[in-house]
Amino acid sequence: MQHTVEMIEQNKIIVIVRGVERENLVPLAEAMYAGGIRLMECTFDAGGKTPDAVVAANIEMLQKHFNGRMRVGAGTVLTLRQAELVKAAGGSFAISPDTNTAVIEKTKSLGLVSIPGAITPSEISAAHRAGADFIKLFPIDFYGAKYIKALKAPLSHIKLLAVGNVMPDDAVDYIAAGAHGVCVGSAIVSKKLIAAGDYAGITALAQQFTDRLF
Repeated sequence: MQHTVEMIEQNKIIVIVRGVERENLVPLAEAMYAGGIRLMECTFDAGGKTPDAVVAANIEMLQKHFNGRMRVGAGTVLTLRQAELVKAAGGSFAISPDTNTAVIEKTKSLGLVSIPGAITPSEISAAHRAGADFIKLFPIDFYGAKYIKALKAPLSHIKLLAVGNVMPDDAVDYIAAGAHGVCVGSAIVSKKLIAAGDYAGITALAQQFTDRLF
């Protein structure tokens, strides 16, 4: 678990993968890896269209494929059962859109890195007290880098990840303001490029972030 925490701090970018067909996941992940990405999440479907077991199977496939080269975890982890599925699949972390102390505690008890979502100082502090390793500031695009800087003054001991429509310039600003990293979705995971089989294009999108941050 500590190694995953260190990887997040060092690599600063977790890519959010939602609604991508299973046969496209490995080529997508390899393209992102070529662009410098070392962390990705497969997102559970809160609407239920994609069964949780399918998402867990995708995580297992990816983590076996990469064998430690890339850390794979889950997003939209809302239940204790989902946290258990992530662990069984060999995932490394669980990211949630909300602060649910029961999910945080379960995630930690399983040896996974816990990244719950919060936005207010009270929510952030509550998640930290429950044992969260990082706090997902979501939706950060409605608040901006100045909000992160303001939060870090009294909450400098808490590790924050900025999440919500993050673009390369945003990532630079958020990290300069005090965030430990960002989660990036469609700015890298372009459904149009995936449909066209243009994985070199995915690599180029990833490099727009990694070139700016490293």
